[in-house]
Amino acid sequence: MVRRLVETLIIECFEANKITEKIKSSDGHFVSLEHLIKKFLEEDWNLSRNGKKDLKKIPELKYLGDISAHNRYYLASKSDIDQVKSHTRLIIQELFTISQGV
Repeated sequence: MVRRLVETLIIECFEANKITEKIKSSDGHFVSLEHLIKKFLEEDWNLSRNGKKDLKKIPELKYLGDISAHNRYYLASKSDIDQVKSHTRLIIQELFTISQGV
């Protein structure tokens, strides 16, 4: 769910600035999370230095979610999540603020 929240907030940032064409594929669908992050970092947002660094860690969180959901022998533990939660909290706050035009 956190991965989806980050993905949605990135899209909201582009929508708020009316530049969603930069994050859509030729068929009109939004690009994958990995590409959304790349495109986001190419833009001139007012993202902190730590925010830029932490945004690059989001694929780690996606990986944890994917293997927890799709691998019947793996379940992410609290210690797995603890390793990425402070980075995730910071980037969610920054993305939310940017998406609101603040």
